[in-house]
Amino acid sequence: MGKATKATIVFLLLLGGVVLYRSLTIARNECEVCITFQGQTVCRTAASGSRQASVESAVTSACGTLASGMTDSIRCQNTTPDSVTCGGR
Repeated sequence: MGKATKATIVFLLLLGGVVLYRSLTIARNECEVCITFQGQTVCRTAASGSRQASVESAVTSACGTLASGMTDSIRCQNTTPDSVTCGGR
């Protein structure tokens, strides 16, 4: 096996290790958010690197189902969730 082949294998193994490590550590916070808007309630779950980002993502997902149009989406996202349940992964 030549030097170039060995270097390529080492590089690919390191790259694979970095990708695996980042994949496992990125979404360490998972939150379920239930929100009521215009008489309808929807619960969504999201995962992210921080609790705040997880909650915001879950609210955005829930409001995507509940709201129609930009104005409703903004109003929905500014609505206080009925419940927020978070746990680590």
